[in-house]
Amino acid sequence: MSLDADLIVDRRRMRRKLTFWRVLAIAVIVLGIAGVAAWSSNRFGFTGIRPYIARVTISGLIRGDQERVQQLDQLAKSSMARAVIVHVDSPGGTTAGSEQLFDSLSRVRENKPLVIVVDSMAASGGYITALAGDHIVAQQTSLVGSIGVLFQYPNFADLLDKIGVKVESVKSTPLKAAPDGFEPTSPEARAALNSIIQDSYSWFKGLVQNRRHLSDSELQTAADGRVFTGHQAIDLKLIDELGDERAAIAWLGKEKNVDTKLPVRDYRLTSRFSDLPFLHAAAVAALDAAGLGALGRRLDELGSIDAVERFNLDGLLALWHPASAN
Repeated sequence: MSLDADLIVDRRRMRRKLTFWRVLAIAVIVLGIAGVAAWSSNRFGFTGIRPYIARVTISGLIRGDQERVQQLDQLAKSSMARAVIVHVDSPGGTTAGSEQLFDSLSRVRENKPLVIVVDSMAASGGYITALAGDHIVAQQTSLVGSIGVLFQYPNFADLLDKIGVKVESVKSTPLKAAPDGFEPTSPEARAALNSIIQDSYSWFKGLVQNRRHLSDSELQTAADGRVFTGHQAIDLKLIDELGDERAAIAWLGKEKNVDTKLPVRDYRLTSRFSDLPFLHAAAVAALDAAGLGALGRRLDELGSIDAVERFNLDGLLALWHPASAN
């Protein structure tokens, strides 16, 4: 009897242990699924199953980004996002990247109301981005405009002459790889570059005129390359209203019948690795490791490291940055 009783007790203990481990395994699986779901929601911008207003943030230098295109296309198809507010804080970037972003946001606008809120700046490519909105809101002191295109390249010809170095090349035609920076730019190369710039500039101006409904004279005043404050921009018809996100929500309610009591939730766009401020972080980390953290922070404040990052931009630029700030 004693042996049977001990056997029964042991079996009950084993069952309790087995039940404990089963419950623990199920809990781990549930937590794992929840973790994957949370990661996926953050990764792809999913914000829930209840209606909401999506908040998208575009900041920093604008470059081409296919992942961003896919994420915005997904937002355009979302049945829960009743409207979209896009915060723009950018000096611009590449012309092609800005055009790509404009096209992506335009597809969102075709499916749901889209309002642009200019934070500190929407200049050059940043303003191209803003043109995708149904309505543009900016603060009085925001910087808006800089309608123009530029192509910059360093020329080391004089420096190479001084140090006695000559770079030779064999080209199929004189304009191949021109300008190359190692020899004076020929009039033909300069003319070829100018034709590219003027063509892109005409596209930019046409976009502004079409989206903002400007006359030729109004366009000529607004598209001379300057930036304007929000207060100036409203008189030039470059924006529609002075204010912030609250003004954007009020407009959505008044003009698009969007429930203004809906929660506004961030729809995060995951940046490509190449678009992360890698040079910036690496330089600051290196200085900090060398015991020069104060210098790194000072350079960061002065924008010296950010200036290095700008050299990573290739192609035609729709970018505003005062020369005195370099």
